[in-house]
Amino acid sequence: MDFTPTVEQSALRDLAAQIFGDLSTHERLTAAGANTDAELWKALCGAGLLAAVEEVGLLGLVLALEEQGRTTAQVPFAASCVYGVLALTAHGTTEQRERLLPALRDGTAVVAGAFSSRPGRVRALADGELTGTVPLVPWLRDAGHVLVPDAHRRLWLVRVADAVADPVETTAPWSAGRLTLDATPAERVGGAEAYEDVLATARTAFAGLQAGVCAGSLARAVRHTTTREQFGGPLSTNQAVLLRAADAYMDTEAIRVTSYEAAWRRDEGLRYGTHALTAAWWASEAGTRVVHAGQHLHGGLGADLAHPVHRHFLWGRQLDAYLGSGPELLAELGELIVSGRDAADAPHGTGAVQGVGS
Repeated sequence: MDFTPTVEQSALRDLAAQIFGDLSTHERLTAAGANTDAELWKALCGAGLLAAVEEVGLLGLVLALEEQGRTTAQVPFAASCVYGVLALTAHGTTEQRERLLPALRDGTAVVAGAFSSRPGRVRALADGELTGTVPLVPWLRDAGHVLVPDAHRRLWLVRVADAVADPVETTAPWSAGRLTLDATPAERVGGAEAYEDVLATARTAFAGLQAGVCAGSLARAVRHTTTREQFGGPLSTNQAVLLRAADAYMDTEAIRVTSYEAAWRRDEGLRYGTHALTAAWWASEAGTRVVHAGQHLHGGLGADLAHPVHRHFLWGRQLDAYLGSGPELLAELGELIVSGRDAADAPHGTGAVQGVGS
């Protein structure tokens, strides 16, 4: 395995870093409150980042999501790429792709995903209508469509205008909502393999986002402890501080490398369900440790709700909740290994990203 990015993937990552770094500032995030930053979203779409995801694959998306996580930028980038662009590219019909992808590529449309750690809240009726409630859908308030799995793990695309979407406040400001379906019309997306693929893709992508959140939190802690002096020297010279930061660094690297591996395997058309679960487990368990360490290493400043590091803490905890708790993910991983069942080979990934891996 070789996770060295291609030229195109590196260019996407660098462009994402520049846009997020320039526009997702502490002042702008404070002003946005719980809402999406419309100007930042326009800049991302105008630069072609969403359209490029089809070419650079899941590994390219993970690299870009790391940069979003570093700045906790409030845009539906992960959701619309995973549940919209990649899901429809891999599993949509020709008609669905021609009708829906152009608006997703330029950002004038957004797709959210009604996925959760406890599926089965939605039932599909015989005539292609859905009934049920999903209590939390990230970025639902920004979406025109939502991808919904039913109790039989079939995927359906629903227009938000045909359903009831009520705002929900979450730990992180993700413009979330509660989706209520009552004989709501829906169109089928993909076959039997689509659910497993999209779920594994989402786990991998959001683990990559968590890697960025943790890296951003740790970077802030390093800056603080190297400039803050106490007892005649910088806090970073304290052995306990060094060890805490070192543990956080190792945890962050574990999240990063496992998400890279899962993404690379999907792009190469290999089975990757267990790898996606492994990345999600690291993102949930280790991610929580890292963002707690980031706050603690700031001392009293870490308790200030207005401090930038607190935003990383909120995102880290929200991603932990969204991916599912560590014990739940570990139990599912064990069952998957014992059963020998894994996410199906990804025919869309075979050879799709040249030069990634060897």
